[in-house]
Amino acid sequence: MRGETGSGAGARRGTTIGALGIALLLGVTGTAIAVPPPPPNPSDSEINSSKADANAKAGDVGRLTNQLAQAESKLAQLNDDVELKMEEANKARVDAETAQDEAAQADREAQSARTESDAAQATIDKARADLDKFAAASFQQGSTIGSVSAYLTANSPKELLGRAQMLDAVGGSRLNALDTMKRAQTEKSNKDATARKKQEIAQERKRAAEAAKHEADNAQSAAQHAQDTQAAQNDKLEADKTNVEKQLFEAQQKVSGLQGQRQRYEDWKAQKAREDEERARQAALAASRPSPSQGGGGRPSSRPVQSAPAGASVEAAVQRALSQLGLPYAWGGGNTSGPTRGIRDGGVADRYGDYNKIGFDCSGLMIYAFAGVRALPHYSGYQYNAGRKVPLSQMRRGDMLFWGGSARGIHHVAMYLGNGQMVEAPQSGLRVRVAPVRYGGIMPYAARMIG
Repeated sequence: MRGETGSGAGARRGTTIGALGIALLLGVTGTAIAVPPPPPNPSDSEINSSKADANAKAGDVGRLTNQLAQAESKLAQLNDDVELKMEEANKARVDAETAQDEAAQADREAQSARTESDAAQATIDKARADLDKFAAASFQQGSTIGSVSAYLTANSPKELLGRAQMLDAVGGSRLNALDTMKRAQTEKSNKDATARKKQEIAQERKRAAEAAKHEADNAQSAAQHAQDTQAAQNDKLEADKTNVEKQLFEAQQKVSGLQGQRQRYEDWKAQKAREDEERARQAALAASRPSPSQGGGGRPSSRPVQSAPAGASVEAAVQRALSQLGLPYAWGGGNTSGPTRGIRDGGVADRYGDYNKIGFDCSGLMIYAFAGVRALPHYSGYQYNAGRKVPLSQMRRGDMLFWGGSARGIHHVAMYLGNGQMVEAPQSGLRVRVAPVRYGGIMPYAARMIG
C-alpha cells in the first residue's frame, strides 16, 4: 500500500479550490460567494526574460555537452596512447632483459676464450722450451751439431749414420716446435679477437636496450600524465555542466512558475466573469419574482440550485491539477486526497530518492485531478482506456494526453489545458509544471473524462 504521509495539505488545498470552482460555476441563490482577490499576474516581459534566460542556459548546456563529448573523445585517445606506451615499455623491458642475457653470455664466452687463450699460451711456452732444449743440445755438441763438420769428424760409417739420424731428428723437432708455436699464436690471436668482438657487440646491445627502456618509461610516464591532466579537465567540464544544468532547471522552473501564475490569473479572470454573469442572472431573477404585495401568495423559494458533485466539471479537474504546481515528482506518489510519499522502483527513481519525496507521478496527478469524476487506476496505460477516445485534432481543455507506442506500451500521461499547453508530473528530479504539448511519441487519441 502506498504511503499517505503529507497528503492532508494537498487534499485541503484541492478540495477548497474544487468547491470554490463549483460554487462559482453554478451559483447559489441569495448572495453569491465572491471570487478571491486576483493572483499575481507576471508581465510578458518577465515571462519572456525568464524564457530567454532558460534558453541561454540551455545553450550553455549544449555547448558544455559538446565540449565534454570532445574531451571524452580525447581522453579515449589518450587512454589508447597510454596502453600503447605501456606495451612499448614492456617490449623495451623484454629487449633489455634479452640484451642483459646476451651480454652475460658474451662475458661467459669471453671467459672461455681467455681460458683457451691461456691454453694456447701454454702451448707456445712449451714450443719455446723445445727450441731452448734444441739450442742447448747444439751448444753441448760444440756448436757443430748442425754443421758439415759433424759428418767429417765421424770415425766410422756407423757413427756417421748415427750422427745423420740424430741431426734429422733434431731438425724435425725444431721444425715441429716452430709450427706448433705459430699455430698456437694464431689461435690465441683469433680467440682473443672473437672474445673482444662478442663483448663489444653484447655491451652495445645492452646499452641500446637500456636506452630504449629509459625512453619507453619516459614516454609511458608522459602519456600517463597527459591522461591524468585530461581526466581532470573532464571532471571540471562535468562539474561545470552539472552546475549549468542545475541553473537551467531553476530557470525552467521559473518559467513554469510564471506561466503557472499567468494561467491561474487567466483562470481567475474567467471565474470572475462567470461570477459577474451569475450575479446579473440572480439579480434578473429577483427582479422578475412578484412580491407578496403583488399577490404572489407566499415567500420566495429559498431552495438552493442543485450542485454538481465535487470535482465533476472540467474546470474543477483542471484547477485541482494546477493547484499542485511545483510539487516534486515522486514515482508511485499521489492519490485522490493529494500528494503522497513515492515508492522504490529499484532503478532511476531510487537514485533520485523518490521514495523520500512527497508528490505525484504522472498517473497519480490524474487520479487527484479527476477524483470527483471517477476512480482511476495508478497506471497510465489503464487510464488511456478510462475515458472516451477523442482524436488529437478534437482535443480540448481537461482531456488526458498520452505518450508511448505499441512496442513498449504507454509510459506518460498529462492533462491538456488548451492553447498548446499541458500540466504534467514529468519525471524524477523535476516538479509538477505547465509545459508545451510534446508531439513526439504522442498517442493518436486523447481520453475525455467529462463531456
